[in-house]
Order: sequence, then structure tokens, then C-alpha cells
Amino acid sequence: MRVGALAVLLAAVLVTSGCSLFSDTGHGVAPSRAAATVVTSAPDTRLTVIADEDPVASAVSVSRALFDKAAAVVVARDGDRPGTLLGSSAAVALGVPLLIEPRAGTATTTVAAELRRLGAAEVLAVGSAAGDTANSPAAGRHDVVRVPADLGAVEAVTGVRLRQAAPVPADGDAAAVAALDPAAPAALRPEGPTPTTSSERAHPKLPRVTRADPLASTVVLAAGSSESLAGIATARAAGARVQVTGGGTDPRASESVVRAVSSPGVRAVVTLGAGFGHDDGLGWKLTTAETGTQLPGGGQLLFPGRLLVALYGHPGVPSLGVLGEQGLDASIERARKHAVSYERLVRGPVVPAFEIIATVASGSAGPDGNYSNESEPAALRPWVEAAGRAGLYVLLDLQPGRTDLLTQARRYESLLTLPYVGLALDPEWRLGPGQLPLQQIGSVGIDEVNRVIGWLADLTRARALPQKLLVLHQFQLRMITGRERLDLSRDELAVTLHADGQGTQGDKQATWRALHENAPRGLHWGWKNFYDEDHPMLTGPQTMASVRPTPNLISYQ
Repeated sequence: MRVGALAVLLAAVLVTSGCSLFSDTGHGVAPSRAAATVVTSAPDTRLTVIADEDPVASAVSVSRALFDKAAAVVVARDGDRPGTLLGSSAAVALGVPLLIEPRAGTATTTVAAELRRLGAAEVLAVGSAAGDTANSPAAGRHDVVRVPADLGAVEAVTGVRLRQAAPVPADGDAAAVAALDPAAPAALRPEGPTPTTSSERAHPKLPRVTRADPLASTVVLAAGSSESLAGIATARAAGARVQVTGGGTDPRASESVVRAVSSPGVRAVVTLGAGFGHDDGLGWKLTTAETGTQLPGGGQLLFPGRLLVALYGHPGVPSLGVLGEQGLDASIERARKHAVSYERLVRGPVVPAFEIIATVASGSAGPDGNYSNESEPAALRPWVEAAGRAGLYVLLDLQPGRTDLLTQARRYESLLTLPYVGLALDPEWRLGPGQLPLQQIGSVGIDEVNRVIGWLADLTRARALPQKLLVLHQFQLRMITGRERLDLSRDELAVTLHADGQGTQGDKQATWRALHENAPRGLHWGWKNFYDEDHPMLTGPQTMASVRPTPNLISYQ
């Protein structure tokens, strides 16, 4: 098993501070001409988490994770952006690690210990400050060549021709380094005026580097934070695939990340960035991403990133909603048309959806005495699977009558194991003893809701399914008692409160505002448009313009 950053730091304290480790080839010491050998190896474990907050330690941790030996190493100074970018180019072109030298006055034992472990005989220090301080690791036993952050100087020393790349914007360092191709080396420089550097001094050439076989079986997920930049370069130098997550730490969030970690032949994943150290669920989230299953619209997280537009009702029963006003194929087409009307109004994909009433509250007790007619899962499956094949998301809506929500949810477990199927709970139809549908508005206690959340989240994790949508319908505060204790801790679910009141737009907006007051943080939001009961019903553009905050789910009944 690989030794992590802590072990690196422990090893570092055993190295005498200030010990002379390098000889300076810039002052008359000729470097060895023997080829510099590099040996890489993939991590022994499926997941390696590198979460150092210090760029010096982060660079060392990645080097330890991917390189067993490197007779040549590139070094840049912490805080020297031009030197780090061009140093990244040089490291990837040569196939060697990039280490970060601490700022002046900072102890350097960690870097020194890593250079010794790698067996580094040659060091290329890129940047005006690299290797210049007495406390630098580039100052003693090893042969070091110091060059400014100058393309010509780096090319002369390495013997590698680097093509000019587009200047890197201020927020583009991680993406630019991750895109470096060892087969087509490119020179990176910051956007804006380039400082004048002197490259007239003759620098000795580094020996030829024998590049190791690429670590094609290793994927590095990099949050893109500044402390991880050198590690990204080292990963590309080792031939590992790098996916920049844009700051997020959930591998389910990105379609490209899901594709990368689920690709055939991938045996090891390295996460790089301080934020990964704070995600206790990283292991199971990676297991889910490795399935490669994508939600409609891409990725494995529902929100943010997409808008769901749903038809509500029960197949074949027009009185229960617009979903039942036409056959299956026509319903899919109708849902798509509704979704298309929103595509120009939002960023990201707009996903059509069905919300199928799976259990319908009834005025008669029925054989089981619960005043709810439950559809057989087998009867709903043709609609559910056809919607899934057509790229729709599906919600199963529960109107439980006098039984509890979890009992009814368990009935549809076989459908909920499909990756594109979520669950909606309708407290309006949760009746107490002696209550009947349409004679009063029902309600549910939060403990009952939380039991459903726990059960559905456990099912989602156990089956390594993409995040599921759990919708709570509400148009009066008393419909969900104890709402402040709603369990929003389960990342397996996107819990959404759906305001499904009807009437004038003034009344609907008043309900919307009331539901938002003191709402638990972390909720997503849904809005319903009624064809017949709203006065008037909003169009798509009107919905997006007048409903704030913008809903994640819009349904039609």
C-alpha cells in the first residue's frame, strides 16, 4: 500500500535541516551524461485520497503515489506562477515529477526527502527564484540546472521542442496543465504581459530521460485548486488520465468523470485536492460512479445541472391528470414538447419526466381497508421502462390513504431499483383514523417522512444507483409537521419540496413564499402548473421569470 502524505512528513523530520543536497551545475560542475531512468507504478489500492492543503506537500504526495524512481525531477517555487506553468510543461514533456520548492525562509525537508527517495541525480529548477536560496533543496549533492521561466532556455536544457500554447487565463491553470499531452509537448505561460527574462546564459543540457510506460490504468480526479497544480502535472507526466472536477469532490457530479472512472481497464483512482479530505462518503460515491450509469441529461447527480419538466397523472385516467389524457407514446411526446419550451430559458439540460400516481387515494376502504388503490408494479412497468428508454425521468407518486408511506414505498422497490426512477410523497392524501379523502387535507409527521428517506437512501447506496429524486408535495404548512427536522443529510437523494397549490397567481405566489419561510437549508424546489385550476396558467417563460428562486422541477397537471 502506498504511504500517504503523513508518512512523507514523518520521513522528512529525519532529514537534517539545512543539509547540502545538491551540487550546482551552473557553477562549473558537469552533470552526468547517463540516461535518467524513470519508474512509475499505479497505486496498490482502488482509491487513493491526496488532500494536502500545502502545495509543497501535495506535490510530494502525488510523486510518491505514482513514481517509484525518477533520476531527473523538475522543481518550481511556490507562488511563482510562470515558473510553475512552464515547469509543468517541462515535467510532462520529460515524463518526470514536478515538485514545489517552499517559499524563502521555509523548511524544505519534505522535498529533500522525496528527491532522495526518487534517487534524483538531475534537477531542473524553472523560474527566477527556484533554487536560488541557501535553504533550497536545489543547493547541494544533486546536479541542478536553474533556468528562468523562458521557453528558449527550457528547450535548450531539455532538448525537447515545445509548441506555443494559448496563454492561460487566471482561472485556467488546472485545466491547462491537465490538458498537457506528453506526445505533443506544449509550453504554458500566463495570460497577459510576459516578464522579461534573460536566457542568454549557456545552460548545460539534462541527460536524456527514459520515460516510463504510461499509467493508463490510473485516473486522477483533481478539484483544480491551486495547491494541486503540481500534482496534476506529475500525474500527466506519469501518463495517468486527469479529470478536473471544477472544485467539486463528488465523482457522480460530472458526466465526463463518470465516463473516466468507469472506462475499461481503470484499476486505480486518485483524488487530488484539499476538499476531498472532507467527504466521508467518497468511497461509496466512487463505487456508484464506477458503474458508468448516467441519469437523463448526464452525470449521476440531479441538481444543480438540469431542469425536470413533468407530466402528472395516472395512465388511462384523464381525471387524474394530463398524463392520462393520451396513450404512452403520445404522453412521451407531450412531455418532450413541454421540456423543449424551457430549453432556451435555462443553462444545462432540460429533462422531460413522468410523475405517475402509483397509489390513488380512494373513497372506499378496499380489501385492505387503507382507502388507497395500489397499482401493481407490473402494470406500471411498461410506462416506466418506455419512459426510461426515451430519456425521461420517472417519479412514482404515493397517495397512501390510511396506511403509512414507507409501507407503500416498499411495494415499488423493484421499480425504484431502476436508475431513472424516483419517489414522490403526497401528504394531502395521508389520512388519520376516521378520515376520508376529499373531506379534509391530510398530513404526515416528519418521522414518517424521514423513515422513507432513510430506506430509499439505503437502497440507492446498496445498489450503487445514481442519486434519486425524493419529492414532498406541500401547499399548506400543516401538511408536514416537524418539517424543520427533515433529514437532508443523505447525499444519495435530492430532496425536493414541490409547491402544488392551485388558483390565482397571487395566491400561488403567496403559498410559494410561505413554504420558503424557515425551510430547511439544502432543499430543492418544485412548482406545479394546473391547466384548468390556475387563473391563468403560466407559460414556460412566465414560470421562469416570475417564480423565484428558480425551481428545479416543474410539473403539469
